Amino acid sequence: MVKFMSKSKFIREVRQSIRLRGYSIRTEKTYAFWIADFIRFHNYQHPTQLSGNHVCQFLSYLANRRQVAINTQKTALNALAYLYNQYLKQPLGNLGFKYATKQRTLPVVLSPEEIKCILNNLHGRNHMIISLLYGSGLRISECLRLRIQDVDLGNLSLTVRDGKANKDRQTLLSSQLCLQLQVFIDEAIALQKLDNNRSVGPSLPHALSKKYPSAYRKQGWMFLFPSSSLCHHPLTGELCRHHMHSSVIRKQLQKAVSNANITKKVNCHTFRHSFATHLLQCGRDIRTVQELLGHNDVSTTQIYTHVIGQHYAGTTSPLDAIL
Repeated sequence: MVKFMSKSKFIREVRQSIRLRGYSIRTEKTYAFWIADFIRFHNYQHPTQLSGNHVCQFLSYLANRRQVAINTQKTALNALAYLYNQYLKQPLGNLGFKYATKQRTLPVVLSPEEIKCILNNLHGRNHMIISLLYGSGLRISECLRLRIQDVDLGNLSLTVRDGKANKDRQTLLSSQLCLQLQVFIDEAIALQKLDNNRSVGPSLPHALSKKYPSAYRKQGWMFLFPSSSLCHHPLTGELCRHHMHSSVIRKQLQKAVSNANITKKVNCHTFRHSFATHLLQCGRDIRTVQELLGHNDVSTTQIYTHVIGQHYAGTTSPLDAIL
């Protein structure tokens, strides 16, 4: 699969088309993967020789043989819809395909005591990242993409750039993190100066390095949590320093959860769920929580009212009234 993706001229041209339309690198890689998988499934026939029926066959194969999750199935369909509707200009039309029924699942939420136990088993950068996920309600990708210019210690706020659906938003910052955050900012600036001496700097978005050739020397563009090594920019090919990879913090988190003897299924997103739930438990308005999380629709935020055990207007169990 990887060999086919790297050598296929067709896949490269599709990726260039995706990039031209301004999709993220992650979306580009994901779409390219599923398009290549679709072609491989149909014995490497060219997509122009295939039809909507072949798309349905592939989606059914994913659901029945590979038993992928519904969201994975939807991602594959989005990739193929882009291929035919946008790139090949051969609209698929109504496929008549129905997803398997997806049951609503409640998010896993940690208690404040459990979060404290996990944080006590983390140190340095790992402790700071998990603290930001919980204290500011960030996704792990949003946290790792933070740059120095996105941190406002004076107003206790963070600016999330290019979040989900390419939206910017502001969220709150815990005052307890300010002193330690300043240390990380100073360390990041010191690393940037060393890189600048070699004419290297942080990776910049949207080919900004061409428009502002000296932007990599501006302290505001430096990542708060930079990678330990240099890499080549996926778009420009320039040598640069990206932010640290999420796999680093995920591994450390699992160790901390194990050491804290917590049996719940915990991942980085659990702290965002806990942030929202604990704010609602403290009586914060659901609209405020919606804004902090960056949800388009308040109905997405309402899932947390079902987690706190006191649904909507403070409803409690009728058993509490008689015991």
